[in-house]
Amino acid sequence: MSDRPLLSTSAAIRRVLAEVPSLRQGLRLTLLFALVGTAVRITIPIAVQQLVDHDIIGQTTVDMTSVSQRIAVLTSFVLMGIVAQRATLIRLATRAAIGLSELRVKTFNHLLNLSVLHVEAERRGTLVSRVTSDVTSIQEFMDWGGMEFVVESAQVLLAVTVMAVYEWRLAVLVLTATILYGLLLTYFQRILQRAHDDVRERVAVSMSRLGESIAGVSVVRAYGAETAAKARVDQSFEHQYQAEFRTAKLGAVLFSSAEVFTGLITVAVIGVGVAFGNAWGLSAGDLLAFLFLVGLIVGPVQLMVEVLDHAQSAGAGLRRILRVLDTEPEIAEPVDSTTLPAGGLGLSFDHVRFRYPTGDDVLIDVSVDIAVGQRVAIVGETGSGKSTFAKLAVHLLEPADGLVRIGGVDVHAVGRSDLRSRVAFVPQEGFLFNTTVAENLRYGSLDATDADLLKALAELELTHWVNGLPNGLATEVGERGANLSAGERQLVALTRAWISDPDLLVLDEATSAVDPALEVQLRRAIERVTQGRTSVTVAHRLSTAEAADQVLVFDKGRLVERGTHMELLALEGVYAALHADWTVGTVN
Repeated sequence: MSDRPLLSTSAAIRRVLAEVPSLRQGLRLTLLFALVGTAVRITIPIAVQQLVDHDIIGQTTVDMTSVSQRIAVLTSFVLMGIVAQRATLIRLATRAAIGLSELRVKTFNHLLNLSVLHVEAERRGTLVSRVTSDVTSIQEFMDWGGMEFVVESAQVLLAVTVMAVYEWRLAVLVLTATILYGLLLTYFQRILQRAHDDVRERVAVSMSRLGESIAGVSVVRAYGAETAAKARVDQSFEHQYQAEFRTAKLGAVLFSSAEVFTGLITVAVIGVGVAFGNAWGLSAGDLLAFLFLVGLIVGPVQLMVEVLDHAQSAGAGLRRILRVLDTEPEIAEPVDSTTLPAGGLGLSFDHVRFRYPTGDDVLIDVSVDIAVGQRVAIVGETGSGKSTFAKLAVHLLEPADGLVRIGGVDVHAVGRSDLRSRVAFVPQEGFLFNTTVAENLRYGSLDATDADLLKALAELELTHWVNGLPNGLATEVGERGANLSAGERQLVALTRAWISDPDLLVLDEATSAVDPALEVQLRRAIERVTQGRTSVTVAHRLSTAEAADQVLVFDKGRLVERGTHMELLALEGVYAALHADWTVGTVN
């Protein structure tokens, strides 16, 4: 993530308002409604003062006509205030819903643009929590604390102003006490900020471990590791609980301090008002109105304590989201992108070197040219750099040195949409989304009809297979394709690539985890898909290499041999040894 210093909650809020302009749209009008609604509350202490001083104490008998008129006017103001406050809350809620939805989308889109290495290095649950629980914590704050804070802040401002009109010395007393209490809250704010950041981290770890255990339930059961898996998840939940409990205790202390502050400031106002009221010309109605105004300040201060707790939780979520948004994509969209040339596409590596962040070089000074329409097989021992070569070929990884060219064009200069429309990649384990077979196939061409999908399956001689599924194209594949076998998942992934009609196709050991019953179908489909286009196939079974136009042999990150199957056998080198071992294994 970003190496920038930790932002305060207020700074994080300002950053998000800048990142998502819709959050601040119409804010001035909303604040106007809030001020109108709050101004009505201020009329209540004024009306009480007028009633006490002029209609009760100031008269020998109570003038009910005057009292009724004052109450009628006050009631009309209260109704107007209710309308204004309702408008404020609706506008704030609407802006929050729209803005935070945009923030979710923006965060998710940025995650999609981050490098494959970055995404794979992060816990899956951690990344999911950026888009879900972190934004939810902000949503909860905006829906309750944030909106109330805007309204109550306006109320405090007006209440202090009216206090100063009644008796500035008492106003100074209340304001001084409030400022001192505010400084105390600032101190606790820093402690709460760290506590909530810790909670968000613990939640992310818990989600990640829980997701891992559920996704790997078959492995857990196969090895009888239920106790270990449960202990690992329990430990993460225990750490989460401890962090949440510590934070809750801090919040409880803070909330109880507000009660103490309320009592002390009320007693102080009464004591000072009674002691110096006559000398300051303070009437009974003035003092009573002042106490009402104190209530209008104390209420928001109490609310501020609760809001502070929610604000720190939201701030923790904001900071984590901003760290994602501040992470620069390793493979950025070129400013002045170019398009790939029409027709077939060749592939070339020019002195390419690559290393993962925590290891030595995986590919070392690799240079090779693959001609248009050539079918190339990549072979080598495990860890020799085959899969890395495949990912570099489709620009899923960025070389440390050297250039990768497709169709003679440096991949850095090619726009992402043009590259993905002309180049297809089938990984070792074809990922399927939790929807139907048809919808998974449409990732190859989003506007493909069912007729187009059935035609593609027929061209790959897979009609019999898809018809054998419970609901044909409408069959639900389950999460990560769990309802299909490994071979069936690869058939879907391969057909998806075929539908995209690429000019360059890269397959990373597409037959390595296939059950024997489907291997023949898959091999036949691969032969059909690679025919007539440039293809690079990382070969797990060397029968693929036997049929290739050229074989590239990798050993410890270096390209050590190249040629046809027969030429490489004649060399009696690395490839010949690999082929001999594979032949023995196949016979046995």
